[in-house]
Amino acid sequence: MSIYVDYAATTPIDEKIMNSMLENASKFGNPSSIHRLGKEAKAFYEGSRKNIAKRLNAQPEEIIFTSSATEANNQVIRGTVQGKIGAHVITTKTEHASVKETYADLEKEHEVTYVDVDDKGLINLEQLKSQLRDDTLLVSIILVNNETGTIQPIKEISKIVKEKGALLHIDAVQAFKYLPIDVTDLNCDFLTLSGHKLYAPKGIGLLYLKSNTHLHSLITGGSQERERRAGTENTLFAHAFRLAIEEADDNRDKNNQIIADLKQSLIEALEAEGVPFEINGDIELQTSHILNLYFPWTETEYLLTALDLNGIYASGGSACNAGTVIPSHVITAMYDEARSNRSIRFSFSEKVDKNDITQIAKVLNKIYKNLNDSGFIN
Repeated sequence: MSIYVDYAATTPIDEKIMNSMLENASKFGNPSSIHRLGKEAKAFYEGSRKNIAKRLNAQPEEIIFTSSATEANNQVIRGTVQGKIGAHVITTKTEHASVKETYADLEKEHEVTYVDVDDKGLINLEQLKSQLRDDTLLVSIILVNNETGTIQPIKEISKIVKEKGALLHIDAVQAFKYLPIDVTDLNCDFLTLSGHKLYAPKGIGLLYLKSNTHLHSLITGGSQERERRAGTENTLFAHAFRLAIEEADDNRDKNNQIIADLKQSLIEALEAEGVPFEINGDIELQTSHILNLYFPWTETEYLLTALDLNGIYASGGSACNAGTVIPSHVITAMYDEARSNRSIRFSFSEKVDKNDITQIAKVLNKIYKNLNDSGFIN
């Protein structure tokens, strides 16, 4: 038995996308070359950019392809403060590691403010208002939290940030598959996405950079990406990303319905099995694909190991901590460290079989009863 419920960590490459990559592998020319093969590759690459831009309601020249959302987030944050002395920047206590750790690094030379969240995972809007200053340069917000699926009130946040004249950076990596993303409607200056969350290969991401917004390059060298990101263009992966974006956009409503049903089914199956648990956050304020549960009768590391031995693959939180099991900073910010040490993230896909959900609940019941019968639960 093998049940994968860690889709917020990564997804397998879609078979149709893989086949299309193989079919287009002959377009191997360097897009910067001036000969025919180079021009063909350039047209192929720019076609991917154009189609992705259309799905985001952006202009093609506002899309920068990167190797990952981590790179894109770093470019936004580091590229914005570069050349500034003691810049004031704001983020939240529940950001993805690529934002959280980058802001932590900025503390050496800049002033960083971290906005609190409540037990639903929502940021404190009044605190955000009070912390914004006339000299605040950048605000970074994760639209959909990667550990809980909490959806931030981004339009309200955007309005607050823009009233103070600061730049707004939205990490939308976990959002695109589940929420319509329109950069004009969001009124953001930067937005980042990742391919491997959408059944494209690992190694491709993008940065939306609003026209006439200055940003220093993170990677220097050639003049690719309009001199904003050096390096030979990854034409095949950009093509795969385009297909993944189109597939997610076209099937969003249908997939959301399937995935929401899986999420609710797991809650109901656990209740039927008599497994004690609590939901972290508020499912009414979350996307369909993530269910983060607190199990007061065990610890995260033990439960993940027990699930793994039963062929069930979930997560203790973000997968960006080099395979370690450390207390989730997200659950800690929402509740406390004790609760984060006893919480598990299940993340779903339309590819998950409903029978697998029943099996997960049965296995959790077995683990719970074994611990209880052995006297390990008070």
